[in-house]
Amino acid sequence: MTFNPDADVSDNKVQRRGGGRTAAIAGGGVVGLGAVVVLLISAFTGVDLSGLLGGGTGTQAQPQATTSSEGYVKNCKTGADANKDVDCRVASTKLALNQYWTKHVKGYVEPGQVSVDVATATPCGTASNDVGPFYCPSDQTVYIDPTFFQVLKQQFGAEAGDLAQVYVVAHEYGHHIQNITGTMSKYPNNGTGPTSNGVRTELQADCYAGAFIADLTDQKDKNGVAYFKKPTEAQITDALNAAAAVGDDHIQQQSAGYTNPESWTHGSSAQREKWFASGYKYGLGKCDTFAVATP
Repeated sequence: MTFNPDADVSDNKVQRRGGGRTAAIAGGGVVGLGAVVVLLISAFTGVDLSGLLGGGTGTQAQPQATTSSEGYVKNCKTGADANKDVDCRVASTKLALNQYWTKHVKGYVEPGQVSVDVATATPCGTASNDVGPFYCPSDQTVYIDPTFFQVLKQQFGAEAGDLAQVYVVAHEYGHHIQNITGTMSKYPNNGTGPTSNGVRTELQADCYAGAFIADLTDQKDKNGVAYFKKPTEAQITDALNAAAAVGDDHIQQQSAGYTNPESWTHGSSAQREKWFASGYKYGLGKCDTFAVATP
């Protein structure tokens, strides 16, 4: 279990949208974790890695929770509900994330968050279970299809347990912080490679996620109950493994049998683990991936 069973998460209010399937790929400045890496590596290497995405092979979205008439995830009131249901867990993580970032970013504005049911249109293109979690800067919204965690487990060798799922959500919120604080505009896309701005952006989001997870128990509901339990060492290891599983080199080696660092868009497994660990151990002050020669 990750959440305290008695925590009140009834304010999660995450919309569930979608229900149609499409092969369109998100664009328009999208930044995100996971299967997006596969699609981008395909584009840069010329190797067709679409088979890793599991399209039409059992990883299509299977709703975990029902929705209310307003389109929100329902039957999601307590931490016990979040521990049982992935939709509720992803939706409820936003409560702690918004509380955390309100403390650390002056004038913080909450991003939107959408639980994707198979596919839905966004200003950055189509969000779907083939694309994976991403943040769309133009509408400041995080889009997550919870079936992505099945992809992490089945295709990329990660355990993808509860805390690893929290890490994925926190990573996308990290992109929102980069957007509203001006990091994205200050360090625009300048191509690919292990020291590119794109890789540094992703690694910083990993670092932000690590810093958040280190402070999990400090975020509390309206009754003073911490949303999360203190993570175990096994859970932290699982979160690190999730970061490593979507490293560019790991995916390239697994799918093509070789690595091409000059095509990297998200960073190697070692880079991702390193920066997650930096945030977890030392906090936000050690997350400036743009200040070092080699991140």
